[in-house]
Amino acid sequence: MEQRLDTSLSTQLNQSLRTSPRMIQSMEVLQMPLPALQERIDQELESNIALEVDETQMAAGDEGESVESDVPADGAEEFQRLDSMEQTYAEAYDNTLGSRSINRSTGDGDRKLEAMANISARGDSLQDEMLHQWTFADVGPQVAHAGRLLIEFLSPDGLLEVGLDQVLEQSPRARDEGVTIESLEEALVLLQQLAEPSGIGARSLRECLLLQVHSRMELDESSRDAWARVGMLIESHLDDLVQNRLPDIARATGLSMDDVRDSMRLMHRLSLAPGRDLAPLDVPPVIPDVLVEYDDATDAYAATLLEGPIPPLRVSPRYEKMAKDRSLDAEARSFLERNVESARWMIDALRQRGATLLRVVRVVLDRQRAFFDEGPRHLRPLPMTEVADTLGVHVATVSRTVADKWMQTPRGVVPLRRFFSGGTSTSTGEAMSWAAVREVLREIIEREDTAKPHSDEALAAALRERGIDIARRTVVKYRQKMGIPPARLRRTF
Repeated sequence: MEQRLDTSLSTQLNQSLRTSPRMIQSMEVLQMPLPALQERIDQELESNIALEVDETQMAAGDEGESVESDVPADGAEEFQRLDSMEQTYAEAYDNTLGSRSINRSTGDGDRKLEAMANISARGDSLQDEMLHQWTFADVGPQVAHAGRLLIEFLSPDGLLEVGLDQVLEQSPRARDEGVTIESLEEALVLLQQLAEPSGIGARSLRECLLLQVHSRMELDESSRDAWARVGMLIESHLDDLVQNRLPDIARATGLSMDDVRDSMRLMHRLSLAPGRDLAPLDVPPVIPDVLVEYDDATDAYAATLLEGPIPPLRVSPRYEKMAKDRSLDAEARSFLERNVESARWMIDALRQRGATLLRVVRVVLDRQRAFFDEGPRHLRPLPMTEVADTLGVHVATVSRTVADKWMQTPRGVVPLRRFFSGGTSTSTGEAMSWAAVREVLREIIEREDTAKPHSDEALAAALRERGIDIARRTVVKYRQKMGIPPARLRRTF
């Protein structure tokens, strides 16, 4: 059989979507709240030799002062650019951002990072604190190791939520080191006695509360009887206490309602999570991105960027000049050019972030004037699509702009996203946001007779009397979102 081999040339036209690093960086910076942005700048300052803190600008004004944006009021060019980025690169950006992570940089500081050196150190963990306390236990090696093993299994609340047999099973080296169930039991009793605050090492919520009651009885002889009564109620009637069934407790125990109420008040001094009292969770600080103030002269609210934590940046003049020096070898010059370009991207991304944030906030100030004048009950519905249409940008730009951002206002520090929601119309035709409806619901509950609290159906009826017609299930949803218990738990006796 004859085989024939041919070669040929052909052209093919296709389209592919590629996201440039600059586009990713711009969108990423836009979405970051100030703490994350501080961390990102920290990383850039350490990794990019061409990016540096502009110390001349820092010397010109206090770091903590607010700064006015130098962006033109209309910002049309900036928004047109952002909108184009969103529409062209949105899908690829979302896919890329999901795979990117921001890692806290480590290492010795230098002058470029002096402005970022005000972050407090992370505290010791619960395990670290308890291991330190355990060093005071006068026990043999076997029980000492058993105690250290138990501490490893403590939950963040300070409870031991696994059985001793599971502790032994999940620690292969324990048996090799002579740990037994008996030594674990002995270590647990001693751990509960040594723990400060009391309640750490308990195997259940009931045991946790009882450990604290016993500690109170030992420390305060004058109220020993009162605490003993609390211990009895926790031991035998904890479920009734949780469900606020105080009359049932009074009938079952023969105590008066005054005694039961006094015991409930004492119980409120106990902790459900003593481990968090010893080693509180790290809560990221809320740092406002924007300051809103009322201007008497114009009878309007003005927005100002708060960039105190963010140091002024610039491209290093030294390295920018070196990048243009033809006497350097090509590899060194290429390295410098990449760093200079990257530094310019970061500075430009920060400028765009400030411009976009101010523009969105100005629309909020215009649409939500009633909130700033009269309070949360006067929030109006404001969909993000409406703001996007007003500014002529993609709705994703607005979403990323308001994500995790906060405003310092005359009404307190408020999340920017709070101003964006749907809503309903009252019987008078007034538009009211769902956030405003929740505020009205909270006000009704705060004013109710606690001896006869409103049921969810009664709350819905009370809202209808105020012109807000929503279903009972919606009332339940809003009540739960606000952390308000049902009527039977709000009732006082």
